[in-house]
Amino acid sequence: MTDRWAADSLPTEEESVMLSELVATLQQAHRTIGTLQALEAQLLSAAVALAEEQASRGPAGTVESDLPLRSIAAELAAALRVSDRTVQRRLSDAHVAVDRFPAAVTALAEGRISRAHLSVIVDAGIGIDDAGARATYEARAIDKAAHETPGRLRAIARALAEEARSTSIDERYAEARRLRRVVVTDLDDGMAELLAVLPAALAHGIHDRLTRMAHATTRQGASVERSNADGGREAMSGGEAGDASPAVAVTDDPRCIDERRADLLCDLALTGLAHGHGDGLEAIAASVQVTVPVTTLALGEGRPAVLGGHGPIDRDTAARLSAAAPAWDRVLTDASSGAVVAVDRYRPSEDLRRFLRARDERCRFPGCGVSARRSDLDHTKDAAWGGPTEVENLAHLCRRHHVLKHQSAWSVEQAGGGVLRWTSPTRRVYLDAPAPMVRFVADDPPPF
Repeated sequence: MTDRWAADSLPTEEESVMLSELVATLQQAHRTIGTLQALEAQLLSAAVALAEEQASRGPAGTVESDLPLRSIAAELAAALRVSDRTVQRRLSDAHVAVDRFPAAVTALAEGRISRAHLSVIVDAGIGIDDAGARATYEARAIDKAAHETPGRLRAIARALAEEARSTSIDERYAEARRLRRVVVTDLDDGMAELLAVLPAALAHGIHDRLTRMAHATTRQGASVERSNADGGREAMSGGEAGDASPAVAVTDDPRCIDERRADLLCDLALTGLAHGHGDGLEAIAASVQVTVPVTTLALGEGRPAVLGGHGPIDRDTAARLSAAAPAWDRVLTDASSGAVVAVDRYRPSEDLRRFLRARDERCRFPGCGVSARRSDLDHTKDAAWGGPTEVENLAHLCRRHHVLKHQSAWSVEQAGGGVLRWTSPTRRVYLDAPAPMVRFVADDPPPF
């Protein structure tokens, strides 16, 4: 039966021809896409060259020397409806590829490699300073890319680049270690990504320890506590000597290994103890604005709670954070549009600033996501020229766009209702409206 099924499942001659044509068409489509991607890189690189030409006419080595590139990035971003920081990264990446790896860009345009191959080649070879050595590396990497997937090429390219580097791995490690950092990126559905850039040995060591601790949470009969000289603190290790696993007993745990690893990381980072539950909200003394419709907290229904600078969060988290908050902001909004119309507080202070933080939530340049708490409160019409310090003349701008507004050809004016009308150096107009984040509406009773 198996042999007959296998024979029956073989493609017919007509199906084989169709599949062959499909593969050929798909290959041609990928070559065409590569050609367009190479063209995009060349256009973005040309934009960088234009910015460098503008910058060369001004003072070198100053903040102002970066403004032409920022301004052009802002223009492209507004036209393409993406963040100008994203565009500026793409400008930089494209210019590096076109300027330092022209043969790889040509290979992309000719369909011999993909954009993913190009990224691997550039990433691995970016640290090769000598032009001749870099060209030799590039040629060898392109040759390998013709026969390998981007994933398999990555290790090969790194090995080829290492041969071409003029400095040792020890010297580069000492420099790279200075770039270690921890960053947070917001995701959907009340989640966020915590990224730590660490020396490889430490990163793998942390992951390995968390893995062993996660496996240990399912061990039967492990002791949760043990006595010690410090008065019986919760155990951080158990089992054999030198084992970094916690002595935590959890039976019938429905969580997968990834969930347990993540929960243990939260426990250790927030409380210093390996409970294995991953619930350390009580350890957070955060300075955040959580604005919650009263029906959400009191009745468990209605609109979701909103974490300022992030977005909707679950009701349980909102309730626990609100219970521990030293004071509440009550944000009153228009019942139909959700626009902020007033803010008051049980303990009033800095009323105007709090109102504008609630209204703006973020930098008010189109597409920018920097939170209001990390931005400057800017007079749209300069106070030195008579601009009043009032709601209709104030808005939050991050330092990047604050500088861009005052020291480039970008201009902005208030259009009423918190809407900002931005005009670019090419005279295009872009509107930025406050996010219509509904908190407390007219039919909600006040929580005070």
